[in-house]
Amino acid sequence: MFNNESTQWIKVEAIIIDLIVASIIVLGLIGGTKLIFGKQIKSAIEVIDMVSINTDSNVISEIKFDKEVEQITEYPEYGTRYANIKIDSIGVNLPLYYGDKLSILKNGVGQSSGAYFPGEGGTIICMGHNTKTFLYRLPEVKIDDVIEIQTTYGEFKYKVYDTKIVNMYDVDQLPVQKNEEILMLYTCYPVNGIGHKTDRWVVYAKKV
Repeated sequence: MFNNESTQWIKVEAIIIDLIVASIIVLGLIGGTKLIFGKQIKSAIEVIDMVSINTDSNVISEIKFDKEVEQITEYPEYGTRYANIKIDSIGVNLPLYYGDKLSILKNGVGQSSGAYFPGEGGTIICMGHNTKTFLYRLPEVKIDDVIEIQTTYGEFKYKVYDTKIVNMYDVDQLPVQKNEEILMLYTCYPVNGIGHKTDRWVVYAKKV
């Protein structure tokens, strides 16, 4: 006969085995669902995204800018193109949109809605895909290279002072502040990698 300790241990062991089996089943279901429906889910999200945002690469939004206080008085609508961004050193000349949804980034460079606009004196955060038609060559940018943003209310130039690899979860490396006009432009890294990437190549540039 088993004593009480042996009986209790058998019960604990059985519970542990049940938990392990349940975990394996759950992980299997999650993996199977992702494998079977992953592309469909991604496509559905992209379709919803495209319906919610109407991007027109041929139209540049008119923005009203008060030069005396260096502040925009009339902002563009989310998802609209409001400028061009140029980096002559790597042959980049792309439309710049307000927003960073998938439907926006498939047309050009996007600007974070949580940051400032060119000319406002604060942080500007922009991002783009690492494909050859977008920011594939961004890691080739050198210190002192110039990034130009051409808007309807003025042209703004930024000189590169730093570049670094940043993890996508390290938000402290993309600080938004209002004391100095700094442009932060990034893309997924490595640019020739396959699959999901958690690192970003970030270029930091100051207004000149």
